[in-house]
Amino acid sequence: MTRTKTPSPAACLHEQTVRHHCRALKMPTVAGQFETLAQAAIREGHGHVQYLDALLTAEIEERERKGVVRRIQEAHLPRVKTEFDFKQASVSAARIADLAAGGYIGRAEPVVLIGEAGTGKTHLALGLCVAACQQRRRVRFTSAAALVNELVEARAASQLSRVLGRWERVDLICIDEVGYVPLMEMGAELMFQVIADRAEKTALIVTTNLPFSEWGQVFPNPRLCGAVLDRVTDQAHIIETGGESYRFKRSLAKRGAAP
Repeated sequence: MTRTKTPSPAACLHEQTVRHHCRALKMPTVAGQFETLAQAAIREGHGHVQYLDALLTAEIEERERKGVVRRIQEAHLPRVKTEFDFKQASVSAARIADLAAGGYIGRAEPVVLIGEAGTGKTHLALGLCVAACQQRRRVRFTSAAALVNELVEARAASQLSRVLGRWERVDLICIDEVGYVPLMEMGAELMFQVIADRAEKTALIVTTNLPFSEWGQVFPNPRLCGAVLDRVTDQAHIIETGGESYRFKRSLAKRGAAP
């Protein structure tokens, strides 16, 4: 039977000192893994530099993971979705992958996802938002109705400038479900203010069930509608997700496969 060596008092003191230093330096991963990685380094014959490299890499990776989690929480995503069945949808996987790389964010270009309900617009938008969070981008997701309600309430409380300031601090704004609910004129004007203020400064994702020719149903003022379309479509990546719900097709397939 192999006996486990009892650490000496000096070794225990050094371990306590290391943990104390890690707390002071706010390096919890180093504190939690320095012993395990030291033992692995001894077994594998790694030198001091390799050991230090592994230890700092673990700390950085954990900080990155926590940073992504924090940015996703701050983005107010209704759910986190990254997997998408392109076989069931009429969207190019290569085109979405190109967008997910994030170049459009640096160029502050809009992305417009147009299609009927159930064709994957929101699912794809959420995936792009998650990808942006993983690239250290500040993201904010909202529905068109929720954005208008937030702005109208802020204006009534004389807090509009403060709320608009929050939208100015993000790298990517995603407005979901434009077209599902007609907007009152004041709400439409406030939404336009967010879009116009961030044009060519912040990337924008919009999902809509309406072709551009029918956006007058959402923005009742023709001039305002034209101005919104001008901002949303300028240098935009326009992706049509189709007119047939792939969720409905998937449900039919499952029903047909059932005994």
